[in-house]
This record gives sequence, C-alpha cells and structure tokens, in this order.
Amino acid sequence: MTPGINIVIPILQSYQKVDIRIKTVDVPDQDCITKDNVSVRVDAVAYYSVYDVKKAILDIEDFYFAVTQLGQTTMRNVIGEVTLDELLAGRDKVSDKIRKILDEATDKWGLDVQRVELKKIDLPENMKRMMAREAEAEREKRGIIIKAQGEVIAAENLAKAAVLLAKSPGAMQLRNLQTINDISSDPSQKFIFFPMEFGNIFTKK
Repeated sequence: MTPGINIVIPILQSYQKVDIRIKTVDVPDQDCITKDNVSVRVDAVAYYSVYDVKKAILDIEDFYFAVTQLGQTTMRNVIGEVTLDELLAGRDKVSDKIRKILDEATDKWGLDVQRVELKKIDLPENMKRMMAREAEAEREKRGIIIKAQGEVIAAENLAKAAVLLAKSPGAMQLRNLQTINDISSDPSQKFIFFPMEFGNIFTKK
C-alpha cells in the first residue's frame, strides 16, 4: 500500500501489517557437541529486520518461526565445527559466523539479520570442575615460578654484596655494627660480641 487512503475490496482483497523495525528472536537453549566432543548447552539471540515486505509475507508462511528454527540448526552446526577452547575464547567469531549464515539464508525471505549474540554457554559439571582444577594448577605454577625468580635475584644480589664487602673491610665492619644495632633493639635478647680483630689473633702465625 502507498501512504494515505487505500481501498480494500472485501472478499477479493486483504491486507496484513508488517513491522519493519528491528526485532529480536530468542534462539532457545540447544545441546551442542563441539569439535572435540564436549557437550555444551548454548542459547543465543538474533536481531533482524524486514527490508522486503512482499517476500516476508508471500515467500514464507511465518518468517519469525522460520528464523527461530534456522537459528537453532545453524548454531548447532557452527559450534560443531569449533573446539571448546575456540568457542570460549572466540565467542565473537562464532557469533559472527552464525550471523553471516543466517543473513545469507534469510535474504530470499526479505530479512536482514544484523547481529547474533551467544548469551550463555553452560558446561557439564565435570568439565567445570576440571577447568577449575586446571586454573588452580596454573596459578600455583605461576606462583612457584615467580618465587624461584625472586630467589635467583636475591642470591645474585647477595653474591654481589659479598664481593663488595670482601674488598672493603671497613664496609664489613659497618655491616656488623648495623646488625648489632638491629639485634640490640629487642631488650629480651642478650648476646656476647667479639670484635673482628679478636679472631685475627688466632689466625696470625
């Protein structure tokens, strides 16, 4: 119909209103099998609009139902082509691939699929526990590596300090005095101090 007043002849003619605004269709939860044989439950949402009203009404009986059914089968097929890691890490890539397939398939119905989003990816409980253990092991490994690197740096610094102190007896004496000062700050402790020169008496020939 054109804008303005239109005449519809009863019995011979009929009309149907079509909303050409962007619509959302919820793709129900689907049990999908990834490429590495992991069962996941995924649901998605698609955003589309009608750009050719004649095709949407005359070439397909119920375009909304058709988009829903096509979205389910397309989502299962695409997820079956990727591994679980690829699905979790590349959710946007998977969504875009589903959108392209839907858009191409629904073009002959006068529909334009503009966006597809994977809303939720549910993993089996055993897989969740396994991934949690793997993440914990990875954190422990990083902690051990960082601790070992710190010990290496500390050992290198101690070695350098020992070389410098050995070259300067006065510096060693100052270090000893600093250590004594730190120990003497606690009144509950008692110690006996022998000067370094006292040990040299026994080393002299």
